[in-house]
Amino acid sequence: MKSARTSWMLGLATFAVIASPFAMADDSGWYGGFNIGQSRAKIDKARISSGLSEGGFTTTSITDDGRDTGYKLFGGYQLSKNFSLEGGYFDLGKFGFTVSTLPPGTLTGNSHLRGLNLDALGVLPVSRRFSAFGRVGLNYAEARDTFSGNGSVNVLNPNPSKRGMNPKVGLGLHYAFTEAFGIRFEAERYRINGATGNQGDTDLVSAGLVYRFGVKPADHSLIPFPDQ
Repeated sequence: MKSARTSWMLGLATFAVIASPFAMADDSGWYGGFNIGQSRAKIDKARISSGLSEGGFTTTSITDDGRDTGYKLFGGYQLSKNFSLEGGYFDLGKFGFTVSTLPPGTLTGNSHLRGLNLDALGVLPVSRRFSAFGRVGLNYAEARDTFSGNGSVNVLNPNPSKRGMNPKVGLGLHYAFTEAFGIRFEAERYRINGATGNQGDTDLVSAGLVYRFGVKPADHSLIPFPDQ
């Protein structure tokens, strides 16, 4: 019940951040955009082997796939040239492993990671068009897992899932082509605990586009990265 309440509250906050540009089109502080890039999760092979050992299996080999394509959709409000609030939806993709065992058998596991986030951003203007930023926030994510076994390996719970609130951090660079339109390059770390041997941290390195709502080309005071 507590998990459902937390999910609803974060979802409402994120919706408010993203939807506000349409409710307040004349407020030039609002912006939105999307990123896409490569996500990477570290598979904890030792923990997987230990779990199989407790079930009477000896691991003979493990192959893992810890990379996928991830993306995010976001919206936020620039409170000042040095601070903004941002929320959004992210999908980090799927990660998995295959284990061969003795007695002869195989275990395959996959995890799909996605959720909502709400972050505070600190912005460091370098020039009128270029800036660096850091972020810290929370993500509410779902790890939806699938397991299958062959041979002597029998899976009792093939479709577990896990939800939880955890921190996230990131660093990035922003270049403004115009007062309204810019590009981002980011590196982020999401703490998400899944059931497929993910150690908890999933990284996303991505690039994306940003559009600022309600910016008038002649009003340079609305540029988020003014001359120093």
